[in-house]
Parts: sequence; structure tokens; C-alpha cells
Amino acid sequence: MMARNPEPAVHADFPDPDIIRVGDTYYMATTTMYFMPGGDILRSRDLVHWEFLCHVFDRLEDNPAHKLEDGRQIYGQGMWAPSLRFHQGMFYLTFACNDTHKSLLFRASDPAGPWQRTEMNGFFYDASLFFDEDGKVYIIHGNTTLYLTELDPKTWGPEPNGLHRVLVTDQPGQRLGYEGSHFYKRDGRYYLFTCHMPQGSRCLKTQDCFLADSLTGPFRKKTILDEDRNWRGFGIAQGGMTEDPKGNWYGFFFQDRGALGRSPVWMPLTFDPEGFPVLDCGKAWTFAADPSLNGDSFCCAPDETGTVRLASYWQFSHSPDPDGWSLTARPGAFRLTARRVSPNLILARNTLTQRCTGPACGAWVTVDGTGLQEGDYAGICAFQGCYGAIALTRRNGGYVLVMLGRPAEERGNRSESDYERPPVEYAAIPAGPVETLRVDADFSREPDTAAFSYLDESGNWKPLGIMQELYFKLDLFTGCRFGLFCYGTEQPGGTADFLDFHYQGLQPDSHLKYQK
Repeated sequence: MMARNPEPAVHADFPDPDIIRVGDTYYMATTTMYFMPGGDILRSRDLVHWEFLCHVFDRLEDNPAHKLEDGRQIYGQGMWAPSLRFHQGMFYLTFACNDTHKSLLFRASDPAGPWQRTEMNGFFYDASLFFDEDGKVYIIHGNTTLYLTELDPKTWGPEPNGLHRVLVTDQPGQRLGYEGSHFYKRDGRYYLFTCHMPQGSRCLKTQDCFLADSLTGPFRKKTILDEDRNWRGFGIAQGGMTEDPKGNWYGFFFQDRGALGRSPVWMPLTFDPEGFPVLDCGKAWTFAADPSLNGDSFCCAPDETGTVRLASYWQFSHSPDPDGWSLTARPGAFRLTARRVSPNLILARNTLTQRCTGPACGAWVTVDGTGLQEGDYAGICAFQGCYGAIALTRRNGGYVLVMLGRPAEERGNRSESDYERPPVEYAAIPAGPVETLRVDADFSREPDTAAFSYLDESGNWKPLGIMQELYFKLDLFTGCRFGLFCYGTEQPGGTADFLDFHYQGLQPDSHLKYQK
């Protein structure tokens, strides 16, 4: 019998996973959109414990939208749906960038990098790279109508006079047409995994598999997954399959998990007499992620040149301003400088984030606001479209502690429409220049929420403001993260230091038991 509401394999926002095995090691690539550095590659020896291996790129483009300048942004855009492959000693990662309408290919002989970037000659949406046994290279891509295109490895565009054909076309009138292709060859058969949102399905999103005996022949279909594992009707889909060294197969997918984001799920896979995959949803794995996917430290150990870098679990919203942050200005602290005026947290540059984890989690940090100027805000937030935050601000020459947020225009996943809308201030109390601030996020019940508190003089956490409702919306298109921020609303130049950051995975409501 299937467990009631089993947890994902990695209970955090790692959408669009693609997993390969090379030798005895598994590698997983995931979508990172507008977070930089991006193109996350994770590594595992057992499909259970995962650790960060590298970010494939530091930034994607050098333009105002990627840098949150001139009121422009790439929320919900940037890097989408990676395809990770290994062929003849080389690792390949390809993905589409919906803001620039480019497809990029990165290559590396070592999966830890460095990775070499190539701009492909064409735009291939939600693509799957495929190397056939005869040496030819193909890419499978598209939405609603899925295409197979033979590639020229010199240009990484269509091969002149090469094979180009429609593989499948979804029925009209679906809530979402076929996308998220994953393509394989096994025992002489070609497998196309794809997801969609068909009318009349039990769950919101389902997974189909198409099977063919040749690249030029017909692909026959079977729905292999229409299952939410008792969680809010959100289906499990958009993935593929991988094999362990003993010949056992596993399906990997993701599931929408509310404001937490889209979390990886995998389960045992066998094949029926026709060759179609059969997934055992009742044995879908539940494992804790490796602690290296989140952490307390701002920086990792210096490299051989003595350079200090941010730990891998930290990522900025958009390409950061290098002159607006520092790990060395104050030993042991992360410093942010507000180098421009911003109307709100969404448009503030250099917000530093790391993923939340389910079913609940908490983070707290000491903020030294001695360097803040009038109208500056510095603190910690639940970072998403409908964000909530607790922050120090300078007001009338003194310090004030505020809880503020961006309420949803409406519930559900529809996009918020006004990126420049100022936040609502729900509470404000006198404060000192140094305060310890906390956010606790709970993803175990609807609506998902974030609570905010500060450390009082007696060493207890004292709530401030409202319980902020959290929603996964299509404007930012990513799961909730903890974020550290500093921005000015009146003038640039203010600074804030962040010290003693702590992150802890929790059970729902357990933060109420915490003391300093």
C-alpha cells in the first residue's frame, strides 16, 4: 500500500531534473532560471545522498535584464530544462533561455568543470540531447508538437539534409501540451518521455512514454504516470529513467509541492512485454538530502590561490553587482551595499538566497545595520513573488524593526502583475542597530506560510507581524528561498553586515520550541 503523502527524494526546489550515471556515480542537472551562479550539477553514489558538485556558469548574459537594471528582470526566465549527457569522455549540458530565445551547450571533460560554452544554431525548447550508436547526434524539442532534429556537431545546429521530423503531436485543447522531453535507447528501442496536462486526467500533470523501433518509424503511446501520491492533486511528471550498475532501472520526475517549489521524485521502474515502462509509485523513495545542499557558512574553504568564494548552496537573484557585496570587508561576515535605489525586495540587487526544504525549515541571522542610511532596509526574507520579510530600517534618525510583505493579488499560481509595487508594512517596533532576525517556513499544509520573529533581550524568539501566506506563482516560477537583502529606497550607499547565519530543517511548528 502506498504511504500517505510520502516526501520527495530531495525535498527542495530542484525542478526539471535530468539524471545520468557514469561508472558508479550519478549526476543530476536542474533548472536554475535567474539564480546565479547557475546550472547546478549534483552528485550521488546511490541516488539517495546528493551533494553539490558545481555550478556550470557564473552568469548567462551581460545585459540590464540579467542584472536587474533599468527596471528590467528575467524572473521566470533564464535557464530552463537542462539535458545532461555523457558521450566518449565528454559531459554535455544543453538548455533553452526563454528570455534571449537562445539554446546553449556547455561541455566539460570533468563534470566539476570548467565548462566551455557554445551558442547553438537554433532554439530548442525543453530539449533532450541524444547520441545514437551510429555516431549521429540528435535533439528532441518542442511544446505540444515534439520534433527530432539531427545536429551538426560543428555548428550545433540542424545538420544540412539531416533527419528532421515530427515525433508526436498532442491533442488540441489540453491544459498544457507535450513538453519536457527525455529521450533514450534501450534494447534497440527508442523511448520518448514527455509530460502534459490532459483534459480528464486524475492529476494536474501526467507522464506519457512513446516507444519506437526506429527513428523514422511510428511512436506508439502509453500513459505511465497519473499519480499525485496523495498530495494536493499535483501530478508527478517531466522526467526520464536511469539504470544502476546492477541493471535495475528507476524513473525520475518532479512534483509541484506548493510554495516549496518542484521537488525530485524517483521510483523503481520495470518494463512490460511491449517494452513500456512500468513505475512502482508505492515504492517511491523517501530520503533526506545531503546536508551540503544547505548550510550555515557563507564561504567555502579558500582555493589553491587563496580566493574565498561563497559556498555552493548560496545563489544571487540575477547576476550580482560585484561591488555591492563582500566576504572580506569584515572577517566572518557577508556585507551588502545598497548601490542604487529600489522600490522593493523583488527589484533589489544582490539578494543572496538558498533553497528552503520541506516539510518545514527555519533560518536566522544577526544583522548589523550600523552602516544603514535613512530609508534603507536590511534583513532576511522568504523570497518569492509574494514575499515576506523582517528587516532593520533607519527612520527619523533611529532604528526600527519591521515586518513587511507583498500580499497576493489572488490565490493560486497566476502571476503577480506589478513588479514595482511597494511592500505592505504589517508591524514596526523600535530597535537597536544590531538585531537577530528569523524566518520559519511551513510547507506541510495549505496555505504554505512564513512566520517572522526576532531575538529579544531575554534570548527568546518573539513574533513580529503576520503569518505571510506563500504561493508558487508563474511570475518568479521558482520555489521559496531564504534571502538576505539590503536595499535603499531614498539614496544609495548604505551597508549591512550579516553574521552567524543558521539554517535548520524542521518539523512543522517546531520553531516554537527554539531558544538561542
